[in-house]
Amino acid sequence: MKVEQIYTGCIAHAAYYLESNGEAAGFDPLREVGPYIERAKKDGAQIKYVFETHFHADFVSGHLDLAKKTGAKIVYGPTAKPGFEAIVAEDNQEFKVGAYTVKVIHTPGHTMESTCYLLIDENGKEHGIITGDTLFIGDVGRPDLAQHVISDLTEEKLAGYLYDSLRNKIMPLSDDLIVYPNHGAGSACGKMMSKETTDTLGNQKRTNYALRPDMTKEEFKKELLTGLTTPPGYFPKNVLMNIQGYESLDTIMDRAKTPYDARAFEVVANEHRPLILDTRKAGDFAKGFIPNSINIGLDGNFAMWVGEMITDIKQEILLVTDPGREEESIIRLSRVGYDNVIGYLEGGFESWKKAGKEYETVERISAAEFAEKIKANKDIPVFDVRKKSEFDSHHVVGAINIPLNQINNHLAEFPKNKPFILHCAGGYRSMLAASILKQRGWDNFVDVDGGFVEILKTNVPVTEYVCPTTLL
Repeated sequence: MKVEQIYTGCIAHAAYYLESNGEAAGFDPLREVGPYIERAKKDGAQIKYVFETHFHADFVSGHLDLAKKTGAKIVYGPTAKPGFEAIVAEDNQEFKVGAYTVKVIHTPGHTMESTCYLLIDENGKEHGIITGDTLFIGDVGRPDLAQHVISDLTEEKLAGYLYDSLRNKIMPLSDDLIVYPNHGAGSACGKMMSKETTDTLGNQKRTNYALRPDMTKEEFKKELLTGLTTPPGYFPKNVLMNIQGYESLDTIMDRAKTPYDARAFEVVANEHRPLILDTRKAGDFAKGFIPNSINIGLDGNFAMWVGEMITDIKQEILLVTDPGREEESIIRLSRVGYDNVIGYLEGGFESWKKAGKEYETVERISAAEFAEKIKANKDIPVFDVRKKSEFDSHHVVGAINIPLNQINNHLAEFPKNKPFILHCAGGYRSMLAASILKQRGWDNFVDVDGGFVEILKTNVPVTEYVCPTTLL
C-alpha cells in the first residue's frame, strides 16, 4: 500500500500521504502545503481529500490552504464543528482514494472529535491505522488539552472516553496493522512517546502501558494523568485557529518577507515596538546581538520554545536570522500560529555591526572555568534552567532550579547586586534565558558554554544519581 510518512522533527510531527490510481489524500498536513502538492504532482495524482484526525493544539494545520489550492475536500470525524466547509463524517463511514479505502473510526478521548483512519488496500486487506493523537508509539494522547477550550471537558472525563475508545475501537483490530501516529518523542501532546514513529499494533498491545488488557478504567486514568506537565500556553490558541480558520500562508509570507537595512530596521523597531527575535545559534548570539532581542535558535526545539516563551500569539515580530534563513524562520513561526512577522534585518546581524549600531554581548565561560569559579567562590549562585525532572535526576550541588518556561514568574530570584552563573543542558535554553535577563536589565552573569553536559566532565560536585540529560 502506498502510504508515506512525512516527519518534521522540530515539532515531532508526522503527516501522511496516500496515493492510488491517480488519486491522493493528505492526513494532518503542516501549514506549508507545497511539499504535499509537489508529491502528488510527482505521482501524477489529484489530491482528493484532506483528512484531519482532530483539531490540533500544537501546530496550525495546512488543511485550508491545501483544500483551496487543490480542490480537495476536508474531512473530520464525528462531533467536529469546523468554522468552514468540511465533511463531518459518521463513525465507520468509508472514503475511496483510488483503489484504497479509508474508514473512519471515531475515538474520542484526546478530544471529543478525535478520529482514527483505517487504511484498507485494493484487496480489502486492512493495512494500517492513522491514529492522530489517540495512540502514539509507547503512549497515548493527553486528555487535558480540550478543557482549555471547553471547560466542561475535564481531563478525567476525557480519560474515561479514551479508555473506552482504545479498548472498544483500537485493541480489537488486527495485530499486524501498522500504527501511524501524529507525533513522536519530543511532542508535548504526550508524556513518554517513543523515538520510533511507526510500529505494529500487536507490539503496542504488548509494550504500551496504556493498552494493558488487565487495566481497569480507574487504573488507566491514574496512570495517564500522573506526571502530566502544564501544556504550552499557545495550545488553546492553535486549537481555535484550526477550528475557526486563518490567513493563507501565502499572505503571511508576502507580509513577512520585507527586508530592512539597519537604519530602517531601527526605525520600525522604535515605531512599532515589536518583539525582536534572533534565530541564530546561541554561540553567535552571545558574540553580539541587537539590544532587547531574544534568542530562540532555529537549530533546536524552535517552535516549542516560541510557543512557550512568546505569550502573545498576535505579537508583531521583527526577525534577525542567518542570511538565507529568513523564509525558514517565518514558516516555522507560522506552524505554531505566530503569523505577525513584519520584516527582517537584511544581511543579518553583520549588517547591523557594519552600520555602527549599538549591540550587546553575553559572556560565556567554559565548563573548566565554571569549575574554577565554583572552587574559588562556593557561594556564587548557580541557576539551572533545565526542566525540574532533569534537575531532580542530576544537578550541580547547591544549584537553584528555575525552569526556562517559568523564568518570567521568578525574575525576582535572580540577584542584581552580585555575580551569578547560568546554565542548562547544552547551552540552547540558557542563552534564551540570558537574552530575557539582558532584556530585563541584568548584566551581572555568565553563561556556561556547553551546559551541564560539559560540566559533568569536570570535578564540580554533582548529585549522585546519574540520569541521561537532553541536549536542548
